[in-house]
Amino acid sequence: MPYRAPLSDYQFLLDHVVGFDQIAATETFAEASADVVSAILTEAGKMCEEVMAPLQRPGDLEHPRLENGVLRTAPGFAEGWKAISEGGWIGMSGDPDYGGMGLPMTVTSAVNEMMSAACLSLQLAPLMSQGQIEALEHHASDGLKELYLPKLMSGEWSGTMNLTEPQAGSDVGALTSKAEPNGDGTYAVTGQKIYISWGDNDFTENVCHLVLARLPDGMPGTKGISLFLVPKYIPDETGNPGVANDLKVVSLEHKMGLHGSPTCVMQYDGAKGWLVGREHGGMAAMFTMMNNARLGVGGQGVGVAEGAYQHALAYALERKQGKTPSGTIIDHADVRRMLMDMRADTFAARAILLANAAAIDMAQATGDADWAARAALLTPIGKAFGTQTGMRVAETGVQVHGGMGFIEETGAAQYYRDVRVTAIYEGTNGIQAMDLVGRKMMDGGEAASRLLDEIEGQAEQARATLPELAGPVWEATESLRETTEWLVAQGDMNTRFAGATAYLNAFARVLGGHYHLSAALADPDGPRAKLARYYINALLPEHASLLAQAQKEVNDLFALSIEEMAV
Repeated sequence: MPYRAPLSDYQFLLDHVVGFDQIAATETFAEASADVVSAILTEAGKMCEEVMAPLQRPGDLEHPRLENGVLRTAPGFAEGWKAISEGGWIGMSGDPDYGGMGLPMTVTSAVNEMMSAACLSLQLAPLMSQGQIEALEHHASDGLKELYLPKLMSGEWSGTMNLTEPQAGSDVGALTSKAEPNGDGTYAVTGQKIYISWGDNDFTENVCHLVLARLPDGMPGTKGISLFLVPKYIPDETGNPGVANDLKVVSLEHKMGLHGSPTCVMQYDGAKGWLVGREHGGMAAMFTMMNNARLGVGGQGVGVAEGAYQHALAYALERKQGKTPSGTIIDHADVRRMLMDMRADTFAARAILLANAAAIDMAQATGDADWAARAALLTPIGKAFGTQTGMRVAETGVQVHGGMGFIEETGAAQYYRDVRVTAIYEGTNGIQAMDLVGRKMMDGGEAASRLLDEIEGQAEQARATLPELAGPVWEATESLRETTEWLVAQGDMNTRFAGATAYLNAFARVLGGHYHLSAALADPDGPRAKLARYYINALLPEHASLLAQAQKEVNDLFALSIEEMAV
């Protein structure tokens, strides 16, 4: 499907909204100058447009398959992976000592979003490798780093994440996979894992699995879990793939979407693995990978939103229906409403994700605890709102197409089918919301309060030039602050959880208003201000009803008995 990388949007956001200049001013990212970043985004956009986008539809129609235990990927995906790896797009934020570029996560996030828009099924593969790279950088031994990181960053080898089991989904502590010491520093890993994205392929020399399992002395629950690196082929004395390990792909899942991406059931039968991190410290190591993935998955949602918007806009510009000035449906008020909703929300979600990535970069570069807290606070919001935006925009894209949106040949439905799982994997959006009101509010709401102070401060300054936009943003922020204070005062976590999803969405709505206002201040007479006016007038008001929901009584949720629920 045709795709145009929105390079001007990324550049505008970096320059005027998320403060990339302060990232480039740090010693850590001093080489990420404006010219360098612009060149990187341009080159990545070209690869996405010319190589990945043409794979979107074929990957949906011709699925990967298992042939006598050998996985065959969709036509063209091997060439797509080659373009991604040769361009250096896997190790963008990786340590240069192991072959990475050492770029800010903000730049990596923009590139990953473009790849998601072009072909989400294929983009999942480098995203999994990137998460594994980060986990190994933070937790693996020097020997494992030296052997695996260069291969993963170059794309010669690929990486996966193995958490879920048939009886252990979000409750990871219920897993039964086990690891027995072999007596030589390695471990025999046994168990079955499900929903493993890109658990195998036919275009890399090796596939490296990060597997959660329990040692013999591991206590029940998450505190007894360890993390192991288990390769498809055991490296020989020269570091090259040697004999096959005792693992296999049992089957491929039949999915609603993401048909081009093989989602595998993996079986480990005493497979040789190496401990990553300390014994029984697997969850800490795995969360490093998962937090990277949560930022990436939020970007997947935004990328799909961009692709679905472009697809719907192209159709609206061509479809003739009724009498309009242009002769096409784009001049119908309701079609224009849908397109404006799509574009305004995509901009808001993109800004939140890039601001999240910028906070991660500043935390890394400065070691400042406030930046780390900001990054932690924004991660569940960015993941949940980014994926919800992807689903909402993709669904609206089907509606813009009318009856043709329900016909598979137009490709509109694929965006929705592909993006739907992003609200589920890497921690469901409900879990993100509970994380926001629970763990992320353990500081008494201080990180949230600092962010709200910034938003109100900008709105106050903007009253002098854009009072009609600044006023609603300030008022919405103050309402959010009041609800945050109420939330923090609730000692019963179930009361917080009852309104958690509404609270997260309200927070995202206010953040969207803030970033749209920033855009309007930088472009007061241009299209950014016009789009900001639409968002602030049409979409920001939703925060009021969401905040009301956030304070609803938990008893209302459980008022019906289980028997009454079934009537």
